[in-house]
Amino acid sequence: MANRKILVVDDERDMRIFVRTVVETSGFEATVASNGTEAIQKAGANPPALVILDVMMPEIDDGIQTYQHFRTDPVLSAIPIIILSAIARKTFLHSIKLLSPRHGIELPDPEAYMEKPPDAGELSRLIAKFSTSDQ
Repeated sequence: MANRKILVVDDERDMRIFVRTVVETSGFEATVASNGTEAIQKAGANPPALVILDVMMPEIDDGIQTYQHFRTDPVLSAIPIIILSAIARKTFLHSIKLLSPRHGIELPDPEAYMEKPPDAGELSRLIAKFSTSDQ
């Protein structure tokens, strides 16, 4: 059976509840994390089919560092990521390009990027699109 778990990472409780509701009404099982460290631990213990990741979290660049970790970890790098953030897509993409030379690899763009506040229908469509590939 296909992996039906989606990891939702956001420091804002209301946003975690909203996204979790969209995930569950889309027919998937949501696991939540309130910061990058928790997200990495949960994904490492039980890799999800998809990650929905906020960028602006309590630690400086926490979401960007979490994204970087997912993309450079041999086990987690294949998991699709939807970025859901209040910062502009262009700003995020610029930030990950700046990280690339430090690690000797170019970090790929996320599978999708949505600016907050998200549209529930569009988020549901992206969840269906990116969580169906075999992990």
